[in-house]
Amino acid sequence: MNNTTLKFVIGGNPLSDGLHAVYLRVIKNRKKKEISLGLRCTQENFINEQFTKGHPDYKIENQLLLKLKAKAYDIVREFRLQDYDFTLNEFENKFRGRDTESEKNLNAISFFDEIITEMEVAGRIGNSRAYRETKTALIKYAGDIIYFKEITVGFLEKFESDLRQNGNKNGGIAFKMRELRALFNKAINRGLISQELYPFKQYKISKLKLNKNKRALTIDEFKRIRDLDLSEHPHLIEAHNYFMFSFYTRGMNFIDLLKLKWTDIQNGRIHYTRSKTKGQFSIEIIKNVQEILNFYKAQNRDTDYVFPILLRNDMTPKQIDTRKHKVLQRVNSRLKQIGQLANVETKLTSYVARHSMATILKQMGTSTDIISEIMGHSDVQVTMTYLKEFDNDILDKESKKLLDL
Repeated sequence: MNNTTLKFVIGGNPLSDGLHAVYLRVIKNRKKKEISLGLRCTQENFINEQFTKGHPDYKIENQLLLKLKAKAYDIVREFRLQDYDFTLNEFENKFRGRDTESEKNLNAISFFDEIITEMEVAGRIGNSRAYRETKTALIKYAGDIIYFKEITVGFLEKFESDLRQNGNKNGGIAFKMRELRALFNKAINRGLISQELYPFKQYKISKLKLNKNKRALTIDEFKRIRDLDLSEHPHLIEAHNYFMFSFYTRGMNFIDLLKLKWTDIQNGRIHYTRSKTKGQFSIEIIKNVQEILNFYKAQNRDTDYVFPILLRNDMTPKQIDTRKHKVLQRVNSRLKQIGQLANVETKLTSYVARHSMATILKQMGTSTDIISEIMGHSDVQVTMTYLKEFDNDILDKESKKLLDL
């Protein structure tokens, strides 16, 4: 218990506003925990555990740091006087005033802020956005002080109704409920609230079934898209290339397409890790894919990326996320135009390429098991236990069927 050190540090990665979060780092018996203090600064304005003169209100915030350090030492001393071998979670609970008596008064909105900051620091911008959207919807519904104990089954049902009245469909409602459920699980796993407060045993998100809209192209529709003459519409070539590349690379997601680097292409294959599932992919480069790669290779751009979406090599996670949404919006808008030119009724989006690839392979006789592995559906545990029997040769062979269309 004597091996406890306390130190103020700043996060290595900048947050979305370019500033760095300030933490209290607690190390005990070689285990480390960093507790966010809700303070931010530039990297050069934090030296030797305090703010420099260049930081706004540096005197006031340095006084706050002194009080927080004294509070932290008092907590360690209290544990020692009780001869209690505390855990780092127990220390954090005490530091934040979250003891057994006050656990039911933990503000879910404040905890959302903590998790959002953690996600931003870790560069998980998409996750932070998802939490932020749910937090915003909650505040709009019930204000910025919502205790976990107040989020009951009845609360969730009324929240669902409010979301629906504000134009949310089942998919959007389920999305927000999953983020709220994840927040509960994090609070429980960190010992901040008890399992008794968990409302999702009774409130089932699965009831919010999505309306099944037609999202896959027929074989005839795909051929019309594939063979479309864009010589008089050069501004649509970019979107068409991305759509076809995704289709012929086993439904590669847009986020993985934009991050694809020339170094990921070796010995006639594309090797990459899927961002969503972290699954490893090795895809043979067929003729149609090679033609698209040649098109962008000839541009001889000064970046490591295959496609002209990320224009610099040193972009931050926040910048990459912003760029992704901007370009994807443009691509989907132009895919809509492509669909109209090809006289295709299905609303064309980047995701339709992935869904169409799977549906067309199924129509051509490929087994569901192989299609599942082609798409990297690692969340289907029962299926994936035997899908591993299929090696890359089999997956390549099945994917080549798409060339026969």
